[in-house]
Amino acid sequence: MKDNVVFRLVLRSFVNLFLSALLAVVSIALVEMIIKFFVRNFYQFYPIKRFARTIVNAFPGELGIFVIAFVLFLFYYLVIQWIYFSYFGKINDSVRRIADGQLEMNYKISVRSTNTFSIIAGNVNRLSDRLQLALVDERKSEQTKNELITNVSHDLRTPLTSIIGYLGLIEQDRYRDEVELRHYVQIAYEKSQRLHELIDDLFEYTRMRHDTVTLKQENFNLVELIGQLLVQYHMLLKEAGMSSKLHCDVTSIQVKGDTAKLVRVFENLISNAMSYGKEGKLIEIRVREIGSEAVVEVTNYGDAIPAIDLPHIFDRFYRGDKSRTQWSGGSGLGLAISKSIVDMHHGSIDVTSDSLQTVFRVTLPRL
Repeated sequence: MKDNVVFRLVLRSFVNLFLSALLAVVSIALVEMIIKFFVRNFYQFYPIKRFARTIVNAFPGELGIFVIAFVLFLFYYLVIQWIYFSYFGKINDSVRRIADGQLEMNYKISVRSTNTFSIIAGNVNRLSDRLQLALVDERKSEQTKNELITNVSHDLRTPLTSIIGYLGLIEQDRYRDEVELRHYVQIAYEKSQRLHELIDDLFEYTRMRHDTVTLKQENFNLVELIGQLLVQYHMLLKEAGMSSKLHCDVTSIQVKGDTAKLVRVFENLISNAMSYGKEGKLIEIRVREIGSEAVVEVTNYGDAIPAIDLPHIFDRFYRGDKSRTQWSGGSGLGLAISKSIVDMHHGSIDVTSDSLQTVFRVTLPRL
């Protein structure tokens, strides 16, 4: 009931009426006492008493006293109401000035705890905070959109330029022999594959961000899934001069989720470990149970991720090492997509890195 402004205003009006009536009665009694006091002690003030009596006697019976009391009542009521509602006028003036841009959006109206309109002032302050946050979010969204367009344009233009360049050489017959022709075709094909991957990643990320992806939930063994992934990466790891090791104390950890989406998460983490952990020669994956959660840790022993990069590692189009090649740097969307997928499964993903190792940790609810 404390936030019911209408109830409090009605109640306050009755209180003001009562106070006005009480003050009117007290005022008449007090004036009567003062006049009598002066008349008894100071004869020269007798005209004041005669004047008051004349006003009262102008009306029959007690009507004169009633008229004076009513006038005093109206006077006190107007004064009290004016004082009480003046705070509302200040609130209205502040809102108008905020709307006209004369005050900052996050301007705070002073809140008087003794006034019913303090509820409105508090709500206006909360509204100002929300509007300020919305304005900041809008500006951030606009900046993000511009960055997205810039990054997408840059990432798509790089392989596209190469494709156009090599196809142009072929179109103009600027090759020495069939071997060089096939070499140009091979490069154009690889760049087109790269372009296809970038576009797929971009669409996938956009769908994830707008919650247009439907998860195909099923129960599966997380340990078995990770084991199968490492088998698939065996040749790639061997070609890169690396090896992998799976650590797990149990043979089965049951979780529920979209296996295809989660496979992409772990593929991204393994590919990332291969790209940035070549110097360590080893990728270790630990799968374990912690309470009601299943935890997967993907560890590589390459260069540490700089501390300045760690807070942004899951941001879209972010590459910790700008000097890397396109292949090792990826599209900059892999980890952002991974985070979106894990979030959709009500899990979490984080990373720690030091001079010894870099650990990506995925936590999922288990059955």
